[in-house]
Amino acid sequence: SDIAMAFDECCENPSPYDYVKNSCERTTRWLYRCKAELDRLNSLPMTVNPKQMLFGINQGGTYDDLRIAHMQDIAKLDLDGYAIGGLAVGESTETMYHILDVVLPYAPQDKPRYLMGVGTPSNIIEAVWRGVDFFDCVMPTRNARHGHLFTWDGIRNLNNAKYQLDERPIDERCSCPVCRSYSRAYIRHLLKSGEMLGQRLTVMHNLWFYNNLMVEIRNALDEGRFAQFRAEWSEKLGRRV
Repeated sequence: SDIAMAFDECCENPSPYDYVKNSCERTTRWLYRCKAELDRLNSLPMTVNPKQMLFGINQGGTYDDLRIAHMQDIAKLDLDGYAIGGLAVGESTETMYHILDVVLPYAPQDKPRYLMGVGTPSNIIEAVWRGVDFFDCVMPTRNARHGHLFTWDGIRNLNNAKYQLDERPIDERCSCPVCRSYSRAYIRHLLKSGEMLGQRLTVMHNLWFYNNLMVEIRNALDEGRFAQFRAEWSEKLGRRV
């Protein structure tokens, strides 16, 4: 792989302060061992991937001081990038944003910053606003398999009866192959009938939407209008339609 993630412990939420503190220390020790082993492997003449990057993972639960201290500790290693883990595990959205506000100023500004396991389109916009660079999440595919689709109008649940005879595309602003060729009613019929094609089509649409969302975010950043983009879309993309 291009990137190796150091071993870490993601504590359940909530967890006692002392346990999370010990967990952070354990995760830091694992990171040092991981870096030492990666350096050893990269020194060998027959190493398969000597350019593999190593990212450390920030933990600390929802405790501000532990989050900050742990990020300061792992930043000393001058790694290729830094991830923020242990979020989107049951805490409120407001708490997640608060932790990002608290910890990101202590992450190296010249290294990629990766928010693990997040999230909705609104989550992504808000995290980028706070300084996150990239993400991973099962939400586009998992939600699609259950008929929950992301659109520029908001989140659309094709299981709802109102779509039974709706001949419009999933998203009238979307240019994906699904929206160009299939109606909401037909895809709803496929999902209700248990036809595998229904899930394939919904997954394709959601992945297209997420990829297009990231393109729009990058364009807004490049053109210096991300604040306007956030104001226009962050709340809208999270509403149910």
